Amino acid sequence: MKGGYRVILASASPRRQELLAAMGVEFEVIPAHVDEDALTVDDPGITARKLAREKALAVFAENPDAVVIGGDTVVALEIDGVMTQLTKPTDEEDAARILGLLSGRTHKVITGVCVKWPKGIDTFAEESEVTFAKMTDEQIRAYIATGEPMDKAGAYGLQGGARKYVTSIRGSVENVIGLPVDRLKESLREIS
Repeated sequence: MKGGYRVILASASPRRQELLAAMGVEFEVIPAHVDEDALTVDDPGITARKLAREKALAVFAENPDAVVIGGDTVVALEIDGVMTQLTKPTDEEDAARILGLLSGRTHKVITGVCVKWPKGIDTFAEESEVTFAKMTDEQIRAYIATGEPMDKAGAYGLQGGARKYVTSIRGSVENVIGLPVDRLKESLREIS
């Protein structure tokens, strides 16, 4: 890393860890613990940036000599004219409800990222659009039975079994998985 800083990913997400490792970045993982509900606002883009920033700042406070990368992904769907954020499901019924909402529709995936280092900070968000095919109740139940939806915003993982239900993606695929790699590379190049 430029500047000789050690790099910390302030996220326990295995998907973010895989994407960051694929970039060739050596890093350690120190998950941030913030009150996500208290930081959620009506605008999904602001929520994603705010959560990423607070996670990065929380870990940086204990590691002021490092580059800390915070991230958060928000899934949002327009329901009755209102952009509604779809969180991680609370149980299997909630997962079925969320997947039922996404079925046959296009939704937004916004990943906020904050890179904090001793001499600066860069906070940004990337947005992608994902369209799902119409899913039957049986398909939804079978996907939930894999356990995959339970720890993911929007109750699905693009890198897993949900991929077969996605008919189109507009924007960065890596963003949908959890980390906008190209934009993050730009941010890391700015560190001195």
